[in-house]
Amino acid sequence: MNGNFRRNRGGFRRRFYAPIKEGDEIDVKVVALGEKGDGIAKVKGFVVIVPEANEGDELRVRITRVLKKAAFAEVLGEAQGPVMPTERENVE
Repeated sequence: MNGNFRRNRGGFRRRFYAPIKEGDEIDVKVVALGEKGDGIAKVKGFVVIVPEANEGDELRVRITRVLKKAAFAEVLGEAQGPVMPTERENVE
């Protein structure tokens, strides 16, 4: 059998759908800081990494790259309106 051959076992494959796409401009609230000091925000449970942001910042960002588990954004300025709370903030 060829090492590159993949068998389909008939299982359900979960498809990846990010709630955002490259080029989107959105308002986010930074809820935590990553290991390297980047801000971490969430949009519908999806992680958005914002460089040079501090916890608690409400920012307008442009999505620059979207991966399977996270997206990267650049800061455009302050948020233009109230930022919707994340699921984490709703629980607390």
